[in-house]
This record gives sequence, structure tokens and C-alpha cells, in this order.
Amino acid sequence: MKADTSILDRLYAMEGGPETCRDIYADWANDYDRDTLDGMGYVGPSLVAEALAERISSGARILDAGCGTGLAGEQLAARGFMRVDGIDVSPEMLRVARGKNVYRSLRVADLTAPIELPDDSYDAAVCVGVFTNGHVGPSALDELARVVRPGGTIVATVHENVWDVDGYAEHLERLAETGAASIVAAAVAPYHLKENYNCRLCVLQAA
Repeated sequence: MKADTSILDRLYAMEGGPETCRDIYADWANDYDRDTLDGMGYVGPSLVAEALAERISSGARILDAGCGTGLAGEQLAARGFMRVDGIDVSPEMLRVARGKNVYRSLRVADLTAPIELPDDSYDAAVCVGVFTNGHVGPSALDELARVVRPGGTIVATVHENVWDVDGYAEHLERLAETGAASIVAAAVAPYHLKENYNCRLCVLQAA
């Protein structure tokens, strides 16, 4: 099954802004899982969940930042993680995620702005499919490092199209230099198997 190319065209042509994101994902919410998993061969959620499972216990408190329809939440639940909270800019995507019953809580939040959560609120954070064309820039990693406790883990995908253009390598180095987080890995990994896209699978340790 092929993905909806009209949605993809709009997605990859995005120039950013939460309003544009909300509009696109409102239209896509009901078909998102089918289009990404079946149409694109989307493996980002499973890769991130597996990378996290290798580093923390199943009792950890996890923030799924930009959780969308809950694909990462499902993968985390399959690995025994039950204390997962999700935030996303799209109410329609959250409605789909809520029906999967894999989150403790779900709420609307804009990752281009500070996250309304206290410091050190979580043992870990995941962010899948968010660091891509016109969505959220690398500065959002600072907020993830803030809300994860010292020694906690952050796992995120960064689409290959934006890794160099948006300066992710440099931003990770600045996080390390300022003592906000250390870089554990930033390896090339598969992302959309059928679309032949890769990502950087970034693993950070909050400080």
C-alpha cells in the first residue's frame, strides 16, 4: 500500500509553525498509522523503543514528546513500559493515541515552545518523527534534557534531510559542552524503508 502522496507533499514542503502542523495532522490523523507503517515502512518508533529498552528498566517514567497517534507508545508498551505520558501539537492525533490505551496521560503541547513541565520530571524521553522538515528544530532537545532527570536517557530520531541543514551535530556538541547532556550515540539508522529514508538515531544522557 502506498502512502498518501498529497499529504507527504504538504509535509515535506512545510516551512514550519505549529498552526501548519496542526492543520496537516488534523487531515492525516485517521490514516496516519496505515500510511506510515504500511505505506512507508516506518520503523522509527520500534527502533527508538528498542534503544530505550536497552538502557532503562520497564518501571521508568517516560515522556513521549510529539507522540502523534501513539506509535512509539505502542512499541514501548510492547516492551513492558507502562508509565508513559504523551504530548503533541495535534488534538486529532492525540485522540487516536488515546484509543490505544498505552499512555498514563495525553495533552496538547507545542514543542517549538518551552514544555510546561518541571525540571527532572522523567527518567527518560523519546521523540520520534518530530525532528524533520518544518516541524521542530534542534533547540527542542534542550527542553527534553531539562525535563529528564540527571543520568536519564533521551532517544530521538532526526530525519536525514535536516541533520546537516539544521545543524544537529553542532547542537548536540553544544549540549555536551554546556553540560546539559552527553552524547551516547548518533548513528545512521533506517527510518522509512519503502521511501528509502534514513535518520540519525540519537541517544543522549541528561546531566
